[in-house]
Amino acid sequence: MKKFYFMGLAALALNSCGIYTSYHPAESVPNALYGEEVAAIDSTDNLALLPWQTLFTDPQLQRLIEQGLKNNTDLLTAEQRVKEAEASLLSAKLAYLPAFTLAPQGGVSSFDGAKATWTYNIPVSASWEIDIFGRLRNAKRQAKALLEQSQDYQQAVRTQLIAGIANNYYTLLMLDAQLALAEQTRDSWKETVEATRALMGAGMANEAAVSQMEATYYAIATSVLDLKDQINTAENSLSLLLAEPAHAIERGSLEGQTFPTHLAVGVPLELLRNRPDVRSAEHTLESAFYVTNQARAAFYPQIVLGGSAGWTNSGGGMIVNPGEWLLSAVGSLTQPIFQKGTNIARLKVAKAQQEEARLGFQQTLLNAGSEVNEALVQYQTATEKTDYYARQVESLGRALESTSLLMTHGNTTYLEVLTAQQSLLNAQLTQVANRFAQIQGLINLYHALGGGTV
Repeated sequence: MKKFYFMGLAALALNSCGIYTSYHPAESVPNALYGEEVAAIDSTDNLALLPWQTLFTDPQLQRLIEQGLKNNTDLLTAEQRVKEAEASLLSAKLAYLPAFTLAPQGGVSSFDGAKATWTYNIPVSASWEIDIFGRLRNAKRQAKALLEQSQDYQQAVRTQLIAGIANNYYTLLMLDAQLALAEQTRDSWKETVEATRALMGAGMANEAAVSQMEATYYAIATSVLDLKDQINTAENSLSLLLAEPAHAIERGSLEGQTFPTHLAVGVPLELLRNRPDVRSAEHTLESAFYVTNQARAAFYPQIVLGGSAGWTNSGGGMIVNPGEWLLSAVGSLTQPIFQKGTNIARLKVAKAQQEEARLGFQQTLLNAGSEVNEALVQYQTATEKTDYYARQVESLGRALESTSLLMTHGNTTYLEVLTAQQSLLNAQLTQVANRFAQIQGLINLYHALGGGTV
């Protein structure tokens, strides 16, 4: 009999080992997480380690980012979540301490008309759970993981806010540059219409040419209004990020923007500590790990020490005055035996949720690597296009000048001038859009790598 008893104790000890284990953070990532073409530029230098002030040097943009970090409602909400998690962790830590209860009682009683007697009890009781099987320990570790997750969420909101403000700001600069080109083209085309009218008066152009020129002028004037509407929408979007009513945004120009010339993405392993959504996903996995440990701990006894001390004049069947001290101590052990499969079901659910968290963490890491790849390729592609667009605009400018002179001397038609003007405008707008794509790629890369230092 003793043999079986000790065998049972040994089995209990072995099975309980899982409730004492700690979560081990991930120390590896999939190979070529950034893509095969990006692996060659990996280095210890990381764009994500740069403060946002170093990356975004425009004084107006810096002022807007600081304003957003101070007032944005999503970021302020994230700060409150951190405070909630801190309170939960404090509660889990305090669970290790004894619980004290003061419950004074008093009453007056009289039997068969006898003299009334006054009885009172002033007890102070205490209870203390001995955390042998890790129930409290795992609850505290889970609360700590949730706190770190809320801090990661706060950082993610902060990073997204900085990137969002920068993206909207540079969108405004792009639209400003396109508006200036459109207005310049509109004014120039108005002069062309007037010149064509003069040519028609001299018999060197016909009504069809004038009408076509006027139609083009009206189209360009319409595009100017469209750009102004887009600017208003972008200003409203940026105002929302700043938690302010819609208003005009003071800003610089697209031509005056400068950025670091050397950009490195760092090694993929750095995503584990730099990118907040990756850290948050891992803390979700860590929290699920400790929930599973708690579910295992539910199978083992719960040991509670209790006691009370107080002053009373009711000593059983006697009433004494003055009162006397009453002391008691008790220990209890609660061993779950039959819980209708509740504990087993709870453990199965916890294990399934832990596996879900593991898969979610894996997918988050893959998504992060893909975003880094896309942002870097976007930036590199736009950078390579810059010189080509500059040469294209220069060539089309010369072509328009030559075509306009030829039309003045009657050696070409208005259609050729119209085509040359439209081609130049499209190339200029595309050049501006490519500059914005380059900046946007940089912003996306900053965000994809984890958002820089505080």
